[in-house]
Amino acid sequence: MHISVIVPCRNEAAHIRAFCQSVAEQRLPEGCTLEVWVADGMSNDGTREQLAAWCEADARFHAIDNPGRIVSTGLNRCIAQASGDFIVRLDVHTVYAPDYIAQCLATWQATGADNVGGPWRAQGSEGKAATVQRAVAAAFQSRWVAGGARSRDLAYNGEVDTVYLGAWPRSTFERFGGFDETLVRNQDDEHNLRIRQGGGRIWQSAGIRSVYFPRSSKRDVFRQYRQYGYWKPFVMKKHGQAAALRHLVPGLFVAALLLCLMLMVLGAALSYVLPPAADFRLAALWAALLGAGGVMALSTLYGAAVFAVSTVISREAGRDLWWHLPDVIAAYHFGYGLGSLRGWWDVLVHGRPDPAFGRLTR
Repeated sequence: MHISVIVPCRNEAAHIRAFCQSVAEQRLPEGCTLEVWVADGMSNDGTREQLAAWCEADARFHAIDNPGRIVSTGLNRCIAQASGDFIVRLDVHTVYAPDYIAQCLATWQATGADNVGGPWRAQGSEGKAATVQRAVAAAFQSRWVAGGARSRDLAYNGEVDTVYLGAWPRSTFERFGGFDETLVRNQDDEHNLRIRQGGGRIWQSAGIRSVYFPRSSKRDVFRQYRQYGYWKPFVMKKHGQAAALRHLVPGLFVAALLLCLMLMVLGAALSYVLPPAADFRLAALWAALLGAGGVMALSTLYGAAVFAVSTVISREAGRDLWWHLPDVIAAYHFGYGLGSLRGWWDVLVHGRPDPAFGRLTR
């Protein structure tokens, strides 16, 4: 069995050598051979030079250019070059169990699924300097923050809607095509949706183990999830897909909060400028009060829920994280919510994505 590993990357000078080393040390089943294709998104931080040196030392590794600079174009360029019967996607910011590729292959052979993968496990680095990253990872893993997504369930085995990263027999791409290059984010969700709509199966195995290291700042988490939220409506529009509740809730909550805020501000402004005898002044005052009450109610309910969830998470992940968890959880939810609202605006009003959201955040 010939196995191809495909990897999109850009500006990963701090991580690329350790990643290549981990792939080179993968324990493959007897009789399996490996090739690794890394699509570099025109890095300018020294990644290209390190990658070139590694490829020269290990003939199994190959570097190609990814002028599109986003994940979907990089994956497709790798797939076009890959000659393996089985194709495994890896990410530079993830650490893999030594049998990761072997487990992917075994799961596919046992299930015959069109895409297989493991659960998405996040972990922060050790030390006080990484407290925020640990909080980001702990919130990421919580079902209360993730909305119960099975991809975060480390013990789940069975059919799923999507898996982390993915591994496919070559026939999957021949049957369902490659990744949608119009999507900067959510290209894996869209591809998995296409597989399921075409009668294919996606399988998660707890035996496929890896650890993902998330963003280490709250600002970066906000920007990342705003981009995730932005691109989700474009996926739903393309397939006429009804969104899962967990994808809708952040946007609905943010929309309700903004509506109440606008009602409060507009009502207060009108009640101030209208003369006391004006017919609409009382209505404006009521609108301002209604909006203020809505803002207070939504903020209080959300704040109480966030503090309760932060307490639950910190009991398991470390009490030192409690001080960061409310901000981190809000970054996840408000980033995704604001992004999805903007995405729906561009889908329904402009009919096309905004180029400002066309570049990956890191």
